[in-house]
Amino acid sequence: MSESPQYFACIMAGGSGERFWPMSRAQLPKHLLKLFSERTLLEETVRRVEPVVGRANIFVLTNEVQLAATRAALDGILSPDQIVAEPAKRDTAPAAALATALVRARAGENATLALLPADAFISDAATFGRQLAAAYPRASSSGAIVTIAIKPTSPSTSFGYLEMGDEVARGAGGLIRKVKRFVEKPDAPTAKRYVDSGHYGWNGGIFVWRVGTFLQEADRNSTALAGFIREFPADRTAAATFLSSRFAALPKISVDYAIMEKAAAVETIVAEFDWDDVGLWTALPKHLPSDASSNAVRGPVVAVDASNNVAFSNGRIIALVGVKDLVVVETADAILVCHRDAVQDIKKVTAQLPKELL
Repeated sequence: MSESPQYFACIMAGGSGERFWPMSRAQLPKHLLKLFSERTLLEETVRRVEPVVGRANIFVLTNEVQLAATRAALDGILSPDQIVAEPAKRDTAPAAALATALVRARAGENATLALLPADAFISDAATFGRQLAAAYPRASSSGAIVTIAIKPTSPSTSFGYLEMGDEVARGAGGLIRKVKRFVEKPDAPTAKRYVDSGHYGWNGGIFVWRVGTFLQEADRNSTALAGFIREFPADRTAAATFLSSRFAALPKISVDYAIMEKAAAVETIVAEFDWDDVGLWTALPKHLPSDASSNAVRGPVVAVDASNNVAFSNGRIIALVGVKDLVVVETADAILVCHRDAVQDIKKVTAQLPKELL
């Protein structure tokens, strides 16, 4: 797979990861966990995009609380200056502006970048790389912002959707269609209607744009973002000062609302690879070994007359006896025991915990 000095990848690696407590903490969110292998989800993401853009053209956007852990997780893979901490909690539009500013300062307005999350699970890295590689020249030459639509596997109410229009191209990267509109998380009947129609895809938060294209859209729709990008210094020391003084003033808004929903042209490549945002502990069984009783486990676990459990040990033995439908997670300082149907309520527990366990 060929690389271009004008192609960059910017990986968003923030978030609190409350749903994966007790393994995830404020300084160690989901994307810094080793859930499926000896690599963190963030490292897996870096290694997926590296063949497309080259290691030197990757930036990771995190926050100040997670900066040290992020640099440690990528030690020997990326240099410290490729890992940039946002100085304030904002949303994805400011992150998109920062990513665009970093690339513009490095390579100018004709450079093209992908903005993508750090915490998705994708096993078919080869197909992902092929389709991402096809998105760069399309975004660079068409003047459109290009996204990747995830084929829905269920009428999920947990994701936003893209309504897809006519086919505009077909090639090595697969099918490219116009995006008619972005849709927020729907209710269950609406989600089913979307999936049944075949004209909607999940919005996985993967976007590719030319720097100049994004600037044009920001000029029309968010002058604050446009000003931040244009005034961002190329000098590294000056850029750090600028970031600390200006980032917190950017509007707290998603890139979907600020730019995508109003953009002149948005196209999507229909994903041919698997994708899972791994939002809850109950998402793990699809990707972990299971025994004959459908217990999905990692680490030392013994099960007797137990079925359909998720057990994750980080050291001590978990013994499951005569139980079913549980999630049990062991760490050095906490143990979670939760019914599978209640995993969305884990964040209610974290609200009652002492700070040293968060």
